[in-house]
Amino acid sequence: MSEAARNTIAVFASDMFVVTDGVAEGDGIAFMDELVLDDVYQLVANTPRKALTYEKGDGTAFVIASDSEVGTPGNLLYLDCAITLMAPDSTTYEALVLVEVEGDEAAEVYLMPLANLRAEYDYRLVGADRDSAAAKFGDVACVRFARGTHITLASGAQVPIEDLKIGDRVLTRDAGPQEIRWIGETTLRAVGDYAPVVITEGALFNTRDLVLSPDHRLFIYQREDHLGAGRSEVLVKVRHLINDDTVYRQDGGFFDFFQILFDDHQIIYAEGIAAETLLVDARTRAALPAEAGAAEHLDAPHRDFEVTESLANRPDIVSLLKKASSS
Repeated sequence: MSEAARNTIAVFASDMFVVTDGVAEGDGIAFMDELVLDDVYQLVANTPRKALTYEKGDGTAFVIASDSEVGTPGNLLYLDCAITLMAPDSTTYEALVLVEVEGDEAAEVYLMPLANLRAEYDYRLVGADRDSAAAKFGDVACVRFARGTHITLASGAQVPIEDLKIGDRVLTRDAGPQEIRWIGETTLRAVGDYAPVVITEGALFNTRDLVLSPDHRLFIYQREDHLGAGRSEVLVKVRHLINDDTVYRQDGGFFDFFQILFDDHQIIYAEGIAAETLLVDARTRAALPAEAGAAEHLDAPHRDFEVTESLANRPDIVSLLKKASSS
């Protein structure tokens, strides 16, 4: 498998989310055929999520990568279903269930919450379905710009993203002026790990605060390789830049977000700094409507530039990248 096909998600193993009241009392989260509606689950206290790293498989399953924090490398990983949980205050939460398979047997089941879950708090299972799972899984990986983000057009004009139209020519780093093929708009609740990330004005030479989805990647050209990436061109996920000072998570409330799709994956300029546009792959394609024309989308080699979390996991990452791009 190429490095380009790798992805990492944050999950709980099955024995970390257990039925405390109901038919399956004592059992951990299971795949859909074994779930029982109205069972009440709790997340075990002091349980951090684990990094599950996978690679592209045969189109029906993924393959667990050699450096995954959980799972057995080489085993297949299937997206099983989406579930809906209800807290005592009637707030609903969604999560995805993934199954690791070894041979013909299920080796482990993983829960991927789409919002933060509290330990030792009752969550009643009120829904489960397979039809929406792929779209929800892909939606998490779709990169988005928040309303108000200024995008640089081919003319040099700075235009709020909500004012862009299909056919507008946007300045791209690698391919010059490119026409927008499709624009998506959605309103999302800012919760937990999926709350947007704010890069404050000037943190990375951005001209205003820049608000992005957490898996959005910024393009940094290092004049000197201060990061130790072994290359001058790098892409860094904004979730890895969070320092709770100049870069922080905006948790709470709702945000309007926009996606921009070109004929292929591009690096454009948002608030004056380089950021990626929507990348269509086997995962994100399921989240896009037919009118997006995603089946014809071409993948550029930008995945090869991505900095691993282990390399980015340092308290001075923002200042280091700022220095590297200006020295």
